[in-house]
Amino acid sequence: MNNQPLIEYINKFINLTTEEETILFSKIVHRNYLKDQYIVQQGDVCKSANFIISGCTKTFYVDKEGQEHIVMFSIEDWWTSDLGSFITQTSADFNVQCIESTQLIQFTYDNLEELYKEIPKLERLFRKIIERAFVASQKRIIRNFSLSAKERYQIFKKSNPLIDQRVPQYMIASYLGVTKEFLSKIKSQIIQNQ
Repeated sequence: MNNQPLIEYINKFINLTTEEETILFSKIVHRNYLKDQYIVQQGDVCKSANFIISGCTKTFYVDKEGQEHIVMFSIEDWWTSDLGSFITQTSADFNVQCIESTQLIQFTYDNLEELYKEIPKLERLFRKIIERAFVASQKRIIRNFSLSAKERYQIFKKSNPLIDQRVPQYMIASYLGVTKEFLSKIKSQIIQNQ
């Protein structure tokens, strides 16, 4: 199994010794999911924090009317899970579903707690990951309140060019909180103004 992308990611934050890498590898699980498979389902407890080796996922909430509200996409070298459910080990508010066949490295809650004891500097790594997730979430909330759909789309496209090319437009519309027809109008306006 290919652990190199995970090690390269970790090395951006902390350095592990060869012995620490061996301990880490003993506590992770490699999983392959098919397109459309769920990693987490709303109402279940999120059992793992997931590092994406290859593929693409969406994190979304389904309201009482059955409407899907996408809150996040994740691709290679990103993390995906229902973080609130994982941290508290309570029912998930969100679904995480594969948009493409996806290969993950998973950290179960119990194994991660053991890793924190055996390799204390991993707590710093996961603190940094959670801080980044929190900041991204806050920025997204502010953009949703203060920017037009067109401005939000332009930021999304600039920040996530690989996702924009890989994800169906109706999903991007859901992420932006608009209809796919409205997103088409926005894209047409952008093309006309270029």
